[in-house]
Amino acid sequence: MSEEINKVTVNKEYKDRLFNFIFGSPENKKWTLSLYNAINGSNYTDENAIEINTIKEVLYLGMHNDTSFLLSDTVNVYEHQSTYNPNMPLRQLQYLGSLYEGYIAKNKLNKFGDELLELPVPKLVVFYNGLTEKADERILYLSDSFKGKNRNEADVEVRVKMLNINYGHNKELLEACRPLFEYSWLIDKIRQYLKIMERENAVGRAIDEVPEDFVLKPFLKEKKAEVFSMLLTEYNEEEVMELFRADGERKGRKEGEKIGDEKRLIGLICKKLRKGKDISTIADEVEEEVDVITPIVEAAKKYAPDYDVDAIYEELHKEKD
Repeated sequence: MSEEINKVTVNKEYKDRLFNFIFGSPENKKWTLSLYNAINGSNYTDENAIEINTIKEVLYLGMHNDTSFLLSDTVNVYEHQSTYNPNMPLRQLQYLGSLYEGYIAKNKLNKFGDELLELPVPKLVVFYNGLTEKADERILYLSDSFKGKNRNEADVEVRVKMLNINYGHNKELLEACRPLFEYSWLIDKIRQYLKIMERENAVGRAIDEVPEDFVLKPFLKEKKAEVFSMLLTEYNEEEVMELFRADGERKGRKEGEKIGDEKRLIGLICKKLRKGKDISTIADEVEEEVDVITPIVEAAKKYAPDYDVDAIYEELHKEKD
């Protein structure tokens, strides 16, 4: 790690993410505007027209979003995700409801009146830079979560645009928004170094190597302590999530082995039932207690003489449920 980074005092209480720090701070509205223009193909130039209205926990009972703002006739809800989350339409719908409530209260509108309210148009976007390969652009639908055959008749739909901002993806978008390109470059550089060095060194070295002509360079220098803390937190979370995924895979394998063992026992018992053997004989031959195999034998009776092992297994677990 460079001598300069070693001098940084890490603020472990800083909970924001670098993406939100860059694109969702009132002091960085010019970059928020650049991102908006890149996504929407617009050419707004007045950064002061942006009104940041990000939901904070203290105001909304634990609910908070990443970055949201009003611009012209739109309310823009931006979320950054380093792991794929198919439930973003539901989350964005919840955020949007709270944002509209705030908008109505601030503008003293009467939603119970007989005049149609004019509301800003919602623009919902997720910026994805996780390790799992995803398409450059994908639309996530709330209706994908609806159950039953009537899902296509739902009276509500929410569409969220998911954009892959990993370095090398969405080149036109990243070229249209220079800060987004530089953010993507920095994250990619950190991930390269994480393969060969400790997290603190990887983050520090990547920050040090940001080119001098990057528009983010002065910002990263000025906010080095906060940026360093945020990046360490993010990659610590990413490492923890990877551990959770690995643990889930291990549990899945164990569960699969358990199911396999149980089905093998059911199959063995069924073979002996076909030969007309009684419970005590079967228990002795499969080396299990009578009270263990009795439920299997009882369930198997419903499927004689074919003895469908999968059906018997489902029957046993349906009864347990």
